[in-house]
Amino acid sequence: MLGRFLGLAAVIVAVSLGVASVASRSTSDDVAQRPDPIRGNHDNWTTHKVRKEQSLAAAEARGNTGRPSEVLLGRASDSHFYADADIDGSHIRLMVDSGASVVALTRDDAEAIGIDVDRLPITGTARTAGGDVPMRTFVLDRVEVDGLEVRHVQAAVVDADMGVSLLGQSFLAKLESVKVEGDTMTLR
Repeated sequence: MLGRFLGLAAVIVAVSLGVASVASRSTSDDVAQRPDPIRGNHDNWTTHKVRKEQSLAAAEARGNTGRPSEVLLGRASDSHFYADADIDGSHIRLMVDSGASVVALTRDDAEAIGIDVDRLPITGTARTAGGDVPMRTFVLDRVEVDGLEVRHVQAAVVDADMGVSLLGQSFLAKLESVKVEGDTMTLR
């Protein structure tokens, strides 16, 4: 049994190294010039002037002067991606969490957008790193991340000290794509 496991592990390592070496081979024409990753606490392209101007210029060059077809988020110093969202008319900062099934709001953020949390019934539990906690579900009319708008988004107030609200799959799954390359997340 141990021999089979070690053999399988060796095959996986060999394939991974082969894929990595093929992926790293490129000519200088194939390599896109990227700006240095943005540093700082929770910085993303919506709050960083240079990245925002580059993205808007790219959208304009494509002939898309209205709402952007994509949003670029830079990796923050804590390795996460953050988005500044307009939720039902209020500005909320969220951490992008593809493992969260819904947009999960802290009590403070939910109250900031006008939700009376105490009047919402507890409708289930959320499985968090700290264990199962009560949650109260509802639907947001709209969530917009710098021009990318999604309507009728499932959300929940999680009765736990999360520290930051989460932009989960109820928003992300309605987008055309979510892609991470290096220190940049592209929402389309």
